[in-house]
Amino acid sequence: MSPMRTLLAAAMLFPACAAAAEQNDLREFRVGMPVSALPATGYSALTCASDPSQKLSDWRDYRACPALADGSHAVAFRYGNGGSAAGDGDSGKTEVAGQPVNLALLIDDNAQVTGIRIETDPHARLYLRKKAFLLALQVRARYGEEGWTCRQIAPTPTEQPVGGVFVNEHCEKITPFRHFVLDRQLFRDPAKDLRDFTDATQLTIRPED
Repeated sequence: MSPMRTLLAAAMLFPACAAAAEQNDLREFRVGMPVSALPATGYSALTCASDPSQKLSDWRDYRACPALADGSHAVAFRYGNGGSAAGDGDSGKTEVAGQPVNLALLIDDNAQVTGIRIETDPHARLYLRKKAFLLALQVRARYGEEGWTCRQIAPTPTEQPVGGVFVNEHCEKITPFRHFVLDRQLFRDPAKDLRDFTDATQLTIRPED
């Protein structure tokens, strides 16, 4: 995907940084919306994010999923057509900004969406998986480069550079309406095969505390 098409795909899926609390965060999903307002069609493969074998027939079955540390329940899902909203990319994958991802809604016991989690798919085709850590740069560009607090994490003996590049970064940004937590990694274990490496981006969107 060309840089221009990648930016257009990101713009389609990530709302502007200046968005009000009522605007969506991803497609039809918005932090703070009630489960009763979640779309009844257009999405499939609802499962517990921590146990994909636990299938759900409806968003309202979220309590079947184990509670996380904050008490919320993570419900994984896919786009209904199994592909990208932008119309291209890895066939059969759910994508954000051209990158195959795993998606989950975090739902609390009050039946309210308290978070959206976007993680690059570690099982994507190799040429796309090599670019997974770059999704974090698109996220930062979309929500504004200013205001991020980032921490670089030093490599361990089993975390070495890939092609001379090492990335292990944790970033957070708080706006009047949202709290973004963004992590990205690129490294490998020197004791493992060259094709066995970590290349990932994880974004969690929550309401501003």
